[in-house]
Amino acid sequence: MKIYTRKGDKGDTSLFGGDRVHKDDIRVDAYGTVDELNSVLGLAIAALPAEMDGWRRSLLEIQSDCFTLGSILATPATGAAKPVHIPELPAARVTQLERYIDRLDEELPELKSFILPGGSEAAARFHLARSVCRRAERNVVALARAERLEPVILMYLNRLSDLLFTLARAANARQGAADVEWHPDGAS
Repeated sequence: MKIYTRKGDKGDTSLFGGDRVHKDDIRVDAYGTVDELNSVLGLAIAALPAEMDGWRRSLLEIQSDCFTLGSILATPATGAAKPVHIPELPAARVTQLERYIDRLDEELPELKSFILPGGSEAAARFHLARSVCRRAERNVVALARAERLEPVILMYLNRLSDLLFTLARAANARQGAADVEWHPDGAS
């Protein structure tokens, strides 16, 4: 099987189930941004320093969740030409993200101000993933206004962005880098 099909050369693409839509369709934007998030997570995982290698398994599970989310979003609820089996994202995964946040948060100092993305390289990568996750969430909200989506999708993305923020702070703490506090007047 060749990687190229030439079927999208005129600006449309196939959804799971066979329907074709324009590549700028809100559905394609939603699952495309989740795919981008997954790639940014891969970049963060690849750059994990040795002292954070224990995070790898959880992050790989999150990447798998993102793939599941993408497949759910790429499958229209109605109108599919043929049925397709798509895995579900159980609500328990949201609870697992919350537990992960709580565990990491126990080792962090109290947050007393807004922080800028940065500090260590790992933290900066997690902040980038967080901002892509927030964009994915906005795109999914737009899709959810057009058609019914399972509530767990938005809950998961919202909690994942919280986790990515916490991972950024924990990465700084574990590497001895301070969070970069935001000062409205620009002073450091």
